[in-house]
Amino acid sequence: MEHLIHVLQTDRSDSEIIGYALDTLYNVISNDLEEEEQEENSAKQVDDLGSQFTEIFIKQQENVTLLLTLVEEFDFHVRWPGVKLLTSLLKQQGPQVQQIILVSPMGVSRLMDLLADSREVIRNDGVLLLQQLTKSNAAIQKIVAFENAFERLLDIITEEGNSDGGIVVEDCLLLLQNLLKNNNSNQNFFKEGSYIQRMKPWFEVGDDNCGWSAQKVTNLHLMLQLVRVLVSPTNPPGATSSCQKAMFHCGLLQQLCTILMATGVPADILTETINTVSEVIRGCQTNQDYFASVNAPSNPPRPAIVVLLMSMVNERQPFVLRCAVLYCFQCFLYKNQKGQGEIVSTLLPSTIDATGNSVSAGQLLCGGLFSTDSLSNWCAAVALAHALQENGTLKEQLLRVQLATSIGNPPVSLLQQCTNILSQGDKIDRRGSKVQTRVGLLMLLCTWLSNCSIAVTHFLHNPANVPFLTGQIAENLGEEEQLVQGLCALLLGISIYYNDNSLENYRKEKLKQLIEKRIGRENFIEKLGFISKHELYSRAAQKPQPSFSSPDHMMFDHEFTKLVKELEGVISKAIYKSSEEDKKEEEVKKTLEQHDNIVTHYKKVIREQDQELEELKQRISTLTSQNEQLQATVTQQVSQIQQHKDQYNLLKVQLGKDTQHHNSHGDTLQMNGIQTEEVSKLKEELEEWKNKHELLQGQLKEKDSVIEKLNSSQLEMGATEQSLQTSRFGGLEHSNELQKELEMLRSQLQLQAAEISKLQMENQKLQVMNTAADPMLGDSGAPAAMSSELEARLEQEIKELKSQVKALSEEKESLKQQLDSSTSTVAILQDKNSRLEREVAESKKEQDDLLVLLADQDQKISAQKMKLKDFGVAVSQGMDLGSSWV
Repeated sequence: MEHLIHVLQTDRSDSEIIGYALDTLYNVISNDLEEEEQEENSAKQVDDLGSQFTEIFIKQQENVTLLLTLVEEFDFHVRWPGVKLLTSLLKQQGPQVQQIILVSPMGVSRLMDLLADSREVIRNDGVLLLQQLTKSNAAIQKIVAFENAFERLLDIITEEGNSDGGIVVEDCLLLLQNLLKNNNSNQNFFKEGSYIQRMKPWFEVGDDNCGWSAQKVTNLHLMLQLVRVLVSPTNPPGATSSCQKAMFHCGLLQQLCTILMATGVPADILTETINTVSEVIRGCQTNQDYFASVNAPSNPPRPAIVVLLMSMVNERQPFVLRCAVLYCFQCFLYKNQKGQGEIVSTLLPSTIDATGNSVSAGQLLCGGLFSTDSLSNWCAAVALAHALQENGTLKEQLLRVQLATSIGNPPVSLLQQCTNILSQGDKIDRRGSKVQTRVGLLMLLCTWLSNCSIAVTHFLHNPANVPFLTGQIAENLGEEEQLVQGLCALLLGISIYYNDNSLENYRKEKLKQLIEKRIGRENFIEKLGFISKHELYSRAAQKPQPSFSSPDHMMFDHEFTKLVKELEGVISKAIYKSSEEDKKEEEVKKTLEQHDNIVTHYKKVIREQDQELEELKQRISTLTSQNEQLQATVTQQVSQIQQHKDQYNLLKVQLGKDTQHHNSHGDTLQMNGIQTEEVSKLKEELEEWKNKHELLQGQLKEKDSVIEKLNSSQLEMGATEQSLQTSRFGGLEHSNELQKELEMLRSQLQLQAAEISKLQMENQKLQVMNTAADPMLGDSGAPAAMSSELEARLEQEIKELKSQVKALSEEKESLKQQLDSSTSTVAILQDKNSRLEREVAESKKEQDDLLVLLADQDQKISAQKMKLKDFGVAVSQGMDLGSSWV
């Protein structure tokens, strides 16, 4: 061997001798000898020799590195024997060689190049090499996957014809299984790379399913197993769920259901397809709903579930097929309350088909439950238990199911019928295991009564049930019957633990006393422990799929093992509790129930508030989007307006330029010619200018009417102002005259007052003279009468003068008031006049602008008209716009 290795090291340039050396090493290490010619002992000896030679070869890691280098050579006589030798080394000492390749620089990447080799022999042997390399080594599996192995392998499978391909397809599928099984990273990479979608064509089976070759059966079997690897219940729930959804969306599940309902499919493929569909729908509501809608191609069409259940309760069907159907039914009901309700509803009196034309799932389960085949009894009981799993409402509804036993006898409940069959035991002649039927019924009853106090009350209401259970537990039976004893102990414990003490004779305390007297607590706990200690219990607890070597080993269901694990401890504690502890526990339970009710209420309130909040958010988002749309519309309209303005200004500039340069460019246009489109465009522009001209004329007329109104109002205001001014001047002259008269009256009053004072003085003098003359003159009354008359006349004149002065002063005050009011009126009128003057000025300015614009317009229109005439277009009289204004 050392010489051969030396040749590999030194004679690299001679490909022929390198090939011979590699072939020799392969023959030394390999065990591929003629099996028929070798006896068993010699075969074992050869195995030992191959392992020894392999150890010698890999003892120096440089030898494996050298072999990896030689595998890179493109020469067929070097590369192919190198691949075979490396494959043989991996078969003999897999873990050690894997570790050497893993630490070798680019070791795995070099081997991945073999899949791209155009020579099929090397490519196919490269697949076999990678199979050995990826066995039980997650690190290498990840490297191979990230070296684009999935893409290359799927391409090879497609090239070879998918399921119709040969052994190469089988080898590729085995390598894919190595890469994906129990490797969450690679599974996620496979899903994210959209490789699940490429699996759908594998299962496109034609209508003619006769004559399947052995290789096609093998290939399809491996393909189904590969799908199950991706959705296995042992994978992380999140990864399994995402793969299940991807399989539904790409149509893979639909394709599998087509195979499921097809005719002529081999039995082992049909069984594996049922198992695959089971795991694809397990725990995925969308897939479960789709599966419930699948119908078998029969007349009339029947649901696929009903067709499968018919196979399960048919004792002539193969055992593995019946197990697969049971697993499919379990997966359909797993975490599927809707499906559970549909199954139970087929048993209720209100939904049973009275005509009997169609068979429902419930009728099939009842038929299997009470048949004379023990395996059908067990399967139907387990299936019905899964319909009640973790669903208290359905457990209560199932109590309403009534069964007609025989003609003339009253119907009995399903619960009562189950206990009747259980109590009859071996009296009924059955095919199969004697214990299997009772185990199935006890599992159903335990599942039914657990966490359902009403079902416990119904069970205890039958006086024969408790004595039967205590009698079964207390007896000393054989090893086969110990399992039944353990299940009876579990059922009695459930009746105590979930007892609401509604039946006086079967209260918790009385049942405990009965166990103490008839069985003994220690003996009861020991019998209860028989279940978990049983070997078949341990097997069933490992995985959800029911896989049994023979029907006799079919005793426990995976979900039931979880229930036993949950209840075994609490029942043991409940048996040893006193009545006071039970009361305390009940009080705690009530408190917890109240607390749960409060929590549920608040959850409901929070849920409603969340819904309102979501609605408000949706409204806000709707309004926001509407606002954004309106803002965008406004912005768009503003931009359009600005565009129109720019176009208008541009047209004005262009028209101005066209008018200026019309004469200079007219000849050129005539020479070059104008197309019809340009003429029509000019006509359109002329029509637009005509409309604009008419619009401007209308505006001008409106302005003229406004100006006329303003002129008339201005004339009226002028006349009013003149009248006010004349009234003001007249008022002023009148007040001057009045003041003059007042002064004259005052002067007259002063003169009269002076005359009055003068007359009073003369009067006093006359009185004095009169008094002096009286003694001398005697009685003389004439002068006295004259003086009194004079005084009266003077007083009368004084009064008249005072009244005249008062009237004059009042008239003066009124004149002052009139003067003030006329002054304020004049100020207001002056303001109005100034405002009107401004408006008139503005109107004149606008009128001038319009006149200028119209003049410009007329010039442009006439220019356009001349241009059209120059172009040879006839211009009608209606288009002659210039004369209408000028």
